[in-house]
Amino acid sequence: MTEGTALLSPQEVETARDQAHKILDGLDRTILGQETLNRMVVTACLARGHVLLEGLPGLGKTELVKALAKLLGIEFKRLQFTPDLLPGDVTGGHILEEDEHGGRRLVFHPGPIFTNILLADEINRASPKTQSALLEAMQERNVTVIGETRKLPHPFYVLATQNPIELEGTYPLPEAQLDRFLFKLDVHSVNKDTLERIITERRAGTPPELHAATDGGGLKSLFATVDGVFLPKAVAAYIARLVDASHPSSAFAPDVVKNYVRFGASPRAAIAIAESARAHALLDGKPNVGFDDVHAVALPALGHRITLDYRARLDDVTGAKLVAALLDGVDELQERLPREVADEA
Repeated sequence: MTEGTALLSPQEVETARDQAHKILDGLDRTILGQETLNRMVVTACLARGHVLLEGLPGLGKTELVKALAKLLGIEFKRLQFTPDLLPGDVTGGHILEEDEHGGRRLVFHPGPIFTNILLADEINRASPKTQSALLEAMQERNVTVIGETRKLPHPFYVLATQNPIELEGTYPLPEAQLDRFLFKLDVHSVNKDTLERIITERRAGTPPELHAATDGGGLKSLFATVDGVFLPKAVAAYIARLVDASHPSSAFAPDVVKNYVRFGASPRAAIAIAESARAHALLDGKPNVGFDDVHAVALPALGHRITLDYRARLDDVTGAKLVAALLDGVDELQERLPREVADEA
């Protein structure tokens, strides 16, 4: 189903919503006190996007990804990124082997990237050369080694983690790679009530036993239903205005953007907001995207795609504050007049 056709039936929406909430409920039982984070991860999953998780050690990032793979019933592999990791350690490579006739030939051995969910643990510890091995995979779901392109399994997700404070010996992710993550999510500490639940209900931190909430066929059906969620023209226009206003050269950019942003978000940001808003709407049991869905996904989809200048750090201006300014300054239903035109009027 594509935009412009009939809306999803209430039964289609309810069935898909119930299926998605089984996945979400499983995550909520595993990762306590992180309901918003869990919802955003499931939203990204339904939108078939990659996720960058940033948070201190011990907050459950790795356990979240493992639980997601089990609930989805798909293959999962974990790769610890280190400074000595090579591109071939990610993609795989050719090894000289001898066949039964004594002949020798190069045989391709797939790397850990040939999976459904790849946990790229501490991704910023690997060199830029190794990080670049993920670029083609994340965008095109292909891997090219020695001129031969191979398709990755479907679905394919990269869920990467990084520590925001331990920066010694790390390599900041290049903008091109950041742009390929649908969401960047901050993983925060939990409150004292959640901590009490963890130490009383989880001996040695052991998570509860999980069973698959869906399978390959169920996922395929979920993806098809997300694709059928209607994106009204007015909401699409609002998304376009938000992304346009993230550029300091835009006549509709808020002052904070004009003063602190070097480069605004790419067209991929608009696609990310639209697709994740569809998934968010489905989780709420709606057949169409509303402005509230755009507001819900704007920060994780936009914040990491805006390049700040040096003054932003000095004045404590963050991506979150910029996105908040965009949501506050861009009208939902109609564009405000450019400042130059408004002044003349």
